[in-house]
Amino acid sequence: MNGDAHPDADGTATRIIEALTASHTTIAIAESLTGGLLTSALVDVPGASAVLRGGVIAYDTAIKHAVLGVDAEVLAAHGAVHPDVAMQMAVGVRTALAVDGVPAEIGIATTGAAGPDPQDGQAPGTAFVGLAIRGEVRSFALHLTGDRNAVRAGVVSRALTILQEHL
Repeated sequence: MNGDAHPDADGTATRIIEALTASHTTIAIAESLTGGLLTSALVDVPGASAVLRGGVIAYDTAIKHAVLGVDAEVLAAHGAVHPDVAMQMAVGVRTALAVDGVPAEIGIATTGAAGPDPQDGQAPGTAFVGLAIRGEVRSFALHLTGDRNAVRAGVVSRALTILQEHL
């Protein structure tokens, strides 16, 4: 996927919103390297407001801890580009975007190195998607190629696919 392609060119985001709406399931999104692109892909779908709680762009590593509750020791030991960070972001955003004390049922998160330089010792194109759904928390490692925009778009595309596969 190139940086100019629409993130929902294949209809994945539309199918996700339809599935979440049909099951009355809410979702919250935490993003680092994607900087709001994943949230935007879902917001682009009419009716998303019925299920999408919102998104937190935790671009600064300190925000991952302060807002999303990522363990400071994990961040200190591994940096922000790590599977445990992605999982903790996905869990933390559910609570961070709780409504009337009720967390979102699904949390999804992105973290990684978009480039052009490595981040936290990780090569550009290294990314992780965290998913907290139905009491299960998982991370998915991605290794993408291309420039910064291609990596970010690729992470969004893969995150949407991962989410759809686990609904």
